[in-house]
Amino acid sequence: MDTLYQHQALNNDKLSLPVGKIVCIGRNYLDHIRELGNEVPEQALLFIKPATSLVALDKPLPLPVNLGGCHNELELALLIKSPITKGTPIVLAELIWGVGLGLDLTLRDLQASLKSQGHPWERAKAFDKACPISSFVPFAEFDDLNNIDFTLTVNKQVRQQGCTANMMRSIESLLTEITSCFTLLPGDIVLTGTPAGVGVLNSGDKLALTLANRYKFGCKFI
Repeated sequence: MDTLYQHQALNNDKLSLPVGKIVCIGRNYLDHIRELGNEVPEQALLFIKPATSLVALDKPLPLPVNLGGCHNELELALLIKSPITKGTPIVLAELIWGVGLGLDLTLRDLQASLKSQGHPWERAKAFDKACPISSFVPFAEFDDLNNIDFTLTVNKQVRQQGCTANMMRSIESLLTEITSCFTLLPGDIVLTGTPAGVGVLNSGDKLALTLANRYKFGCKFI
């Protein structure tokens, strides 16, 4: 974890929520499943990035070296404000502080090697600074979390376009399924899956991220 990382609101205020785990959802967009030739999972595919993978999106972002291609995976990010455990009523306004965008950076060659051996993916997805994250927009600014557009451009070329309306599982369903396995705590982040358009990132790439067609963030890889 970047020693200066702290959850931040859109107005740049630092939030008092602690920094916790990042729960990620794999294969939640059919177009992304197809582009990688994966099977459609019967259950939500869950994995966790540690807090040490978090870094503020607006900082210079280093790419891992000598580990093969590092891919962008743009995802809608939910910042949890209240404990959610098995059986908690899923009332989004009571559970989510706000919404942002995150990059689930993935060492694709390494991931493919690990998968071919039946091994877990942590080496490919949970390395330090593997989760650049934006500031968070308050929940009240959104009418429907299950219908939010988001876009990624790399060097001014559109690479990923998604909408949560196209997710295979709704926000409510994801929270229910996650917490049937383990508790979400205040300060945890949920990354809700990536649409098609993943690709290799290179040193010097400039990224622009847009949330709900009006909130804009940027970053640069070094």
